[in-house]
Amino acid sequence: MSTPTEHTPAEVHALLADEGEIQLIDVREPHEHEAGAIAGAKHVPLQELMGAAEQLDRDRPIVFYCRLGGRSQMATDAFRASGWDARNMSGGIVAWVEGGLPLSDPDGTVADH
Repeated sequence: MSTPTEHTPAEVHALLADEGEIQLIDVREPHEHEAGAIAGAKHVPLQELMGAAEQLDRDRPIVFYCRLGGRSQMATDAFRASGWDARNMSGGIVAWVEGGLPLSDPDGTVADH
């Protein structure tokens, strides 16, 4: 079976519930992350991602997310090209919230880009 390259927000939520199954990485800008984020995600802005790669566990799948999925798709493509099991969360945090899934702060919001 081939490794998935993308997960829906509901799939990511289920994977997060299984502690240690995935590494969820928020590649948005700091102001976007501060407005609202997904619990359990590590925040690494896209421009800092390659420099932070050594802090990530190469043996566990990584799922990237951003606001709508474009920046996280770039991160996914770059990491997959380097041999990582990297995946994109389709629709980003906007789809996460639209799906009724919780943010780490109940009062959090999705920042405008």
